[in-house]
Amino acid sequence: MYSLRQEFTLSYSYPVIFTRDLFGGENQVLPEFFSSSGDARARIALVIDSEVARLTTGLLEKIKLFAVRHQGLLEFVTPPLILPGGEGCKNQPREVERIHSLIEKEGLCRHSYIIALGGGALLDVAGYAAATAHRGIRLIRLPTTTLAQNDAGVGVKNGVNAFGRKNFLGTFAPPCAVINDFDFLQTLSDRDRRGGIAEAIKVALIKDRPFFDRLYLDRRELAIFSPPAIERMIIRCAELHLEHIRTCGDPFEFGTSRPLDFGHWTAHKLEELTHGDIRHGEAVAIGIALDALYSHRRSGIGDLDLHRILTLLEDVGFTLYDTVLRWIDVDKALREFREHLGGVLSIPLLSGIGDKKEAHEIDVKLYQECISTLADRVTRAGDRHEHSEKSVIRTGDPRKHVS
Repeated sequence: MYSLRQEFTLSYSYPVIFTRDLFGGENQVLPEFFSSSGDARARIALVIDSEVARLTTGLLEKIKLFAVRHQGLLEFVTPPLILPGGEGCKNQPREVERIHSLIEKEGLCRHSYIIALGGGALLDVAGYAAATAHRGIRLIRLPTTTLAQNDAGVGVKNGVNAFGRKNFLGTFAPPCAVINDFDFLQTLSDRDRRGGIAEAIKVALIKDRPFFDRLYLDRRELAIFSPPAIERMIIRCAELHLEHIRTCGDPFEFGTSRPLDFGHWTAHKLEELTHGDIRHGEAVAIGIALDALYSHRRSGIGDLDLHRILTLLEDVGFTLYDTVLRWIDVDKALREFREHLGGVLSIPLLSGIGDKKEAHEIDVKLYQECISTLADRVTRAGDRHEHSEKSVIRTGDPRKHVS
C-alpha cells in the first residue's frame, strides 16, 4: 500500500462593522473597505430584500447616487436585483437561480462581489448563490434586521430549504465583510425587531450570565425597542457569536456539538410545520422555553433561574406556546436533528445560566410533559384569546402540508 496525507491550514478574517447611513455622502465604510482590498475597481452585483426596498424611503436613489460618487472605485454591474425576503424565499430554487443567472450574464468572477442587503433569509439565499457560483464569489452582508445583525448575518453559514427541511442545502463560506447599519432597524415591524432578542437570550444563556442579567434588567426597554438597549444587545450578541466561531475549534461544524443551536431543534420544526408563519425568532423563543423547562426537570437549573428565563422571554413580548406544538413528533424531530448534526444526537441544555452541557440521550416523554407545562402556563396567564386566533390559521394537522 502507498499512502499520502494532505494537511493544510486556512486563515479567515473579516470585519463586522456597526454604523449608520451606510450609503450617505459622509459615510466612508464601504469606500474604505474597497480601497483596502487591493482591487483596482471592484465589480459588484447588489441583491436587495424587497421589503427593505419598499420600506426604506429613497433607498434605491441613495444607492444610485452612492454608485455615481464612487464610480472610480466601484462598478455596480447592473441595477439592484430585488428579491422577496422572508423564509419563503428559501423555499424557492428560482431565487438562487436568478442570482446565478445574473452572475453568468454579467461575467462576474471569483474576485467580484455580491452585496446582499436584507434580512437573514435573503442573506442565506444570496450567500448560498455566491458560494456555489464559480465555487465562490466574494460576499458582503448588509443585515437589516435585529436577528440578522446579531446572529444570522455575522457567521459563516448559508443555506436554503429543501425536501420540507430547513437549511437542508447549504455551505460554510465566510463573508468578506459584515456591515450593520442601525438605521435599517427603524423600518422593521415589531415582530421583526423582537425576533433577534431571542437569539441574544439564547447566546447569553449558554455563554454569558452577566449578559443575561443585563438583558433581564433591560427587558422593559427591550420590549419597547429602545434604541440604546437594542443596539447594546446587538453588539454584545454579535461579539459572543463571533467569539464562539473563533475559539470553539469547530467553525465548520465537523463535530456534533452545536451549542449555538440551544432551543433550535424545536424551532426548526415549528418553522417547517407552519411554513414560516411562526418566524425564526418566535420559534427560538418557544424552543428556549422548552429546553429550559427540560433542563430544570433534569436538575440542570433551579426554580429561580427558570423563572427569570421565562419571565424575560414573556416580558420582551414573546408567546411561549403555540397550538402547533401538539403536532410535533418529538422522537422524529430529534432523529432529523441528529441527521443534521452528522448522525450523533447532541442537544445543548443548561446546567446553569451562562453554562451549558451536551445531552446525547433525551427523554421523549419528559419533553412532551414540558410542552404541556408551557400550554398550562399560557392558559393561566390569560392568553386564550391570542392563541385561539393563531389556531384559526392552523386548523387541522399541519404535518399533512409538509412536503
